[in-house]
Amino acid sequence: MGGKKTGKNPTDRAKKGTKRSLLVEAEGIPVGLAVDGANRPDQKLTRQTLESIPADAHRPEPTTEAPQGLCLDLGYTSKEVEEIAAEFRFTRHLPAKAKEAQQVKRQARHKARRWVVERTHSWRNRFRGILIRWSKKAENYIALLHMSFAFIIYGRMGLVG
Repeated sequence: MGGKKTGKNPTDRAKKGTKRSLLVEAEGIPVGLAVDGANRPDQKLTRQTLESIPADAHRPEPTTEAPQGLCLDLGYTSKEVEEIAAEFRFTRHLPAKAKEAQQVKRQARHKARRWVVERTHSWRNRFRGILIRWSKKAENYIALLHMSFAFIIYGRMGLVG
């Protein structure tokens, strides 16, 4: 399918595809979303994703004792992303390089932070109309994403089943 906010997917024989950038809180509840073509680099969606946080969302004031972390993967290592994170008062957390990661793995006894986002992506991908983008209009596709997030939040509240 085509439409706005699609682009040639570099990993799928240049077929049209969509990239979804997702911001979640510590429990995996979706907070922010940005959608663009699959050929768009991850770091270019950072500002759009952070700006998508609802204005009336309660966000505690970050302090030196309790900074608000922004856990990212290695696609977000640029100076531009560092400046955007600082502008939004987030502390950036990036995975360590290979040797450093082995050292940290031996010392640390807690799970990696990134799995929370991956779990939310998995929950979202269970909605078939979203896993494969059938909507040509970007507005309809974004509305389906928001509806799936509503179902995810509803399910996480323990009200389902």
